[in-house]
Amino acid sequence: MLGDDSVQIEKKSTKDATQVEGSVYLYLLSCSNNQPFLIIIYIYIEREYPFFFFCCPAENMSLDRSNSGRTSPPETPSKSFTVLSIECVKGSSKADEWTSDMLQTGDIVEEILIGSSNSQSLSLKSPFKNGKSGVQRVLHSSFKNKETSILVRVRRGRDEFAQLQACIVPDSSSKKQYILRSIADPNYAVAFSDRSEADCFELQASRSSRIVGALTRAKLQDGYVSYPWGRGMQEVLAVPNSSCFLSILLLPKASDRVASRYNDLEDTLARANAWLYASQASGIPIVFMNIQTESLLTKISGETASSTVNAGSLSDLSNLANASLYGFEDYHGVDIGVVRAVRLWYAPLCGEFGIEIKIKEDDTKLGFAISRTEEGFVYISSVISDDENVPSTRSGLSNLYREATSASRLLVVSRVSNQKVLPWMVSSTGAIRCFDTVSLSQKLSLHRHAKVSIVMHVFLWDRSVVASSPSPNSRAWITTPTPVSTPLPPPSPPQIRPNDNQVLPLPPEDGGHEAEIKLDRDTAGEVSFRFHDFSLANNWV
Repeated sequence: MLGDDSVQIEKKSTKDATQVEGSVYLYLLSCSNNQPFLIIIYIYIEREYPFFFFCCPAENMSLDRSNSGRTSPPETPSKSFTVLSIECVKGSSKADEWTSDMLQTGDIVEEILIGSSNSQSLSLKSPFKNGKSGVQRVLHSSFKNKETSILVRVRRGRDEFAQLQACIVPDSSSKKQYILRSIADPNYAVAFSDRSEADCFELQASRSSRIVGALTRAKLQDGYVSYPWGRGMQEVLAVPNSSCFLSILLLPKASDRVASRYNDLEDTLARANAWLYASQASGIPIVFMNIQTESLLTKISGETASSTVNAGSLSDLSNLANASLYGFEDYHGVDIGVVRAVRLWYAPLCGEFGIEIKIKEDDTKLGFAISRTEEGFVYISSVISDDENVPSTRSGLSNLYREATSASRLLVVSRVSNQKVLPWMVSSTGAIRCFDTVSLSQKLSLHRHAKVSIVMHVFLWDRSVVASSPSPNSRAWITTPTPVSTPLPPPSPPQIRPNDNQVLPLPPEDGGHEAEIKLDRDTAGEVSFRFHDFSLANNWV
């Protein structure tokens, strides 16, 4: 079948009668391309022709080539040659695992030294018996014996070496497995892995591309840290456990008596704007800081539910842009309403100023009166100016009142005994939720009877007045910084007609238009707004 010019046949062995009843002939064929082939021919004794024929490349067989003058080609490294290599488990805090003096994934382990002293250290050298599993058993035994110090020497390429001084720690992700955590950087950890030597060389050669891949996969990690909130709220804040952020929440106004429908969001925003401008016009030293909508959940039913619960399609979202109340059904079929209130953030013009009013045994009155504006702010409406021995004069409160009057400002009381006494909400009926001056007067009088000092905070309109207003016997401090935001431009303040319940009026800009703002005192609770409407000249304490 093959020509003599392309195939040379060489007989290598003959009959093997101990295995089969026949003859076995092995022939080595050399083709024209110098590729040797082996032919095995098996012939039964009783037959004259071959029964079995098999041909395979001769390089896969171990043959005696003593009679051949040819030499085999050089062998290439086999991927089946397994070595113990390094696997980087967690990078260092500065990504130093990519530097040449740190162990990298794919480095070939040459030697392992376990133990703190050289005389008692356990030395393991390549090749390692049973590879990774054998080394893990050694690490487990050393960890149980509290020998956790380990030194690993690795080979990178043919002639580059590096080493790592680490400690043996259990692997949290695998039972009875151990990793090595660097002594220099505890964030850096490596493990052992079985790889072929060729794979290790490929990993070492792909270092640049793996760095780029690591950069692409790198993510910023977040976490939780403990913070001493109790100490911070006591020591950092000017008023312990109380913020300097001031706001008022305005609920949408009901458009009918049964409160089934509400005015839209624009109406609530307009009322917030009007409240701010009116407060500034009446002499309250505040500035605008921010405004936001605030969603409040409530249960609705009946006509309110039928008029507010939407179909839930995307086309309905445009109808909710200016709605103050909308609803939806939960999984149990209950109608849930979402009320869109408006929160207005404001700040005193120059912060809050705290005054300590000390009480003496012979004090029969505090020497000042308090009232409340229509916007819900409590302010000092009068002081005794002809008595130097009353607490208001000794503390410097009288001086501050006179400075505020000359500047056409109201001396607004923001806190009493570190408790805020500012308006904080506007109900759906339009009533402003604020503090009652009657109960406030009673508390101030109780301070006088108990001979307990009063710590009162007021709004400042000018920082320059705090240097001269308090007397040497008083203690005063500023609790909030000057706001940095630009206030909304208020409208031209109207003239205020003076009466017994007012401080000095604002100077008129023109005599053509006059508007009266009433600053009478009345009670303040939910009930008092609705059932009581009486006025007193002054509320002296």
